[in-house]
Amino acid sequence: MKESVFTSNTSDMEIPKIDQDQLKAFITAGLDEDVKDGDHTSLACIPQDSIAKARLIFKDAGVIAGISIAEQIFQHVDPNAKVTTMVEDGAPMDYGMVAFEVECNAQALLMAERLVLNTMQRLSGIATMSNRFAFEVEDLPVTVLDTRKTTPLLRFLEKWAVQLGGCSNYRVGLYDRFMIKDNHIDACGGIKKAIEKVTAYNKENQLDLAITIEVRNLEELDQVLEVGQVDRIMLDNFELPILKEAVIFIDGRFETEASGGVNISTIREIAKTGVNFVSVGALTHSSQSLDMSLKIIKE
Repeated sequence: MKESVFTSNTSDMEIPKIDQDQLKAFITAGLDEDVKDGDHTSLACIPQDSIAKARLIFKDAGVIAGISIAEQIFQHVDPNAKVTTMVEDGAPMDYGMVAFEVECNAQALLMAERLVLNTMQRLSGIATMSNRFAFEVEDLPVTVLDTRKTTPLLRFLEKWAVQLGGCSNYRVGLYDRFMIKDNHIDACGGIKKAIEKVTAYNKENQLDLAITIEVRNLEELDQVLEVGQVDRIMLDNFELPILKEAVIFIDGRFETEASGGVNISTIREIAKTGVNFVSVGALTHSSQSLDMSLKIIKE
């Protein structure tokens, strides 16, 4: 494993976009969950017209994600909120660095505080994890993919954070690609039948979706190569020597993807087998939230 260094992935790419309708719905639901009929502590002890200024302080090392979201949260609770940013989403951060300052109604600031922190801490953890994986294979011709192992209803934000960290998105959902996995094969009655049915369905419904099929061993791989009609072969939980043999056997006829058992210690050796893609559930399901705090500035 290479020595991990957090680097910016936004200098040579555009910061990915967030669906604004989804984001507005998320902010509304997030505030409703936390506030309901009012932040009674703030309502009780802070004057209604009080203005406060606060700064977001990073208390970890990693890649920051969610500044743009925080800005929209503050402006949702106070349309006059002013956010001054010191860094951009996707920037590497160290302990003690300030990401932004916000000035707005004090009651509104405290109402938004927890939603801002929870969101940024979670997304920054994912961006940081993605950055580590991207760094491990940055000199190899491989693409690191996320999976659908995301928090329900937060997939659109978590996949955004994956991109900020330097990795790529795979399927957004069940609707945008065929992925014939072991359960599909077993329930359908075999590899040949599953491929033929999916291919027919794809054509009949004029979907033109790419097709990935999962194989568990070289015998299943041989069956897929006989049938063809897929775009990518996912080699699931293959030991390294067998994985390398499978890539050689496929010989560029189809895209290749390694999955299963991928972690920060194994991804480089997996990538060196020559696979085109490595899918990593850990980018989202095993990332650890980063610590940060929002502190009011006393003037």
